[in-house]
Amino acid sequence: MVSKFAPYARGSGIPQVIAAIELATPKHHNKIKKLLSIPVIVVKIISSLIMAVGGAVIGREGPTIQIAGSVFRKINEWLPEWYPKISKRIMIMTGAAAGLAAAFNTPLGGIVFAIEELTKTHISYFKTAIFTAVIIAGLTAQGFLGSYLYLGFPQIGALSWWIFLAIIFVALAAGFFGSYMCRIILLLQRLKARFKFKYQHILYLVACALVIACFAFFFKENAVGSGKGLMTHALFTPDKYTTWYMPLLRMAGSVFSFTAGGAGGIFAPALTAGASIGSLISGWFHLNANDANVLILCGMVSFLTGVTRSPFTCAILVLEMTDRNNLIFHLMLAGMVASLIAMIVDKHSLYDHIKNQYIHDLIKEDAGNPDKNMVEP
Repeated sequence: MVSKFAPYARGSGIPQVIAAIELATPKHHNKIKKLLSIPVIVVKIISSLIMAVGGAVIGREGPTIQIAGSVFRKINEWLPEWYPKISKRIMIMTGAAAGLAAAFNTPLGGIVFAIEELTKTHISYFKTAIFTAVIIAGLTAQGFLGSYLYLGFPQIGALSWWIFLAIIFVALAAGFFGSYMCRIILLLQRLKARFKFKYQHILYLVACALVIACFAFFFKENAVGSGKGLMTHALFTPDKYTTWYMPLLRMAGSVFSFTAGGAGGIFAPALTAGASIGSLISGWFHLNANDANVLILCGMVSFLTGVTRSPFTCAILVLEMTDRNNLIFHLMLAGMVASLIAMIVDKHSLYDHIKNQYIHDLIKEDAGNPDKNMVEP
């Protein structure tokens, strides 16, 4: 369905939004509709639902961001002539921030995400629009779902003085594996790009589905899906320590789900993979419940930083998901260390690589059709 009706609805959705922001110029305006449009919204919703119900290791935040960016872009097109003109770039950024705020109920995370990940524009140019959009999106989400925390309030009491050394160790491990998982995803996507026949793509999709089905059959529910159950189990039950193979399963599940070709985010699975790494290392050191919770949360920040290279956004997201304000420095330390180790593995994030590929493909497509290169008046 994605391949036929909306090829750029595949995957997370965040690289598409970043590409659309960079292409929001008169020269490339006509290319944005392939990345953000009503068909993309419809396909993104249906494909994400099918993937989620089927047990794929995906999250909802990437699709939500692309859907929100598409909605804001379309509304910008529908504005009447007498309405004050709004920059297409600012409109798309605002929609993406609102989408993340609604997905996780993290308004501050949505704002920081727009500043750190989406744009290099000074915040003074769009602060009013983004604050307004995030507030309205957050209130709308709470109207449907109620006031909630994505993860709840994990118990954090008096912390051991040496916990910072353990945090650095977890951050190094989670940041390394997060960035290396992205390299594997990119490698598989390059291999898929060499497929010449449709049946090759179908066989790869079937193989990915069988792998996820085996994970569900042999390792039960914690090995599939977004992984929220695994995170809440580790944070809110006495059973803090996971098995040695769970981080590997979570990473492999993300790889096969993300490269299958359907729509689905990588934020939530990355958080789960990081939580499983923090849980595993907590078991190695036989930490108490409070210290184990700290390492689990820091593992979430670190792994997600390895994927996105946005340490401040990751720290703020986890902080808002749990409302543990006393951990702000612990989480920021984890994000900083993970960002440094990830830079050694690859200088660019997964989103940067995919975004550049999307821009290259769109420009190449238009080069093959000169009529599309004409700028709309």
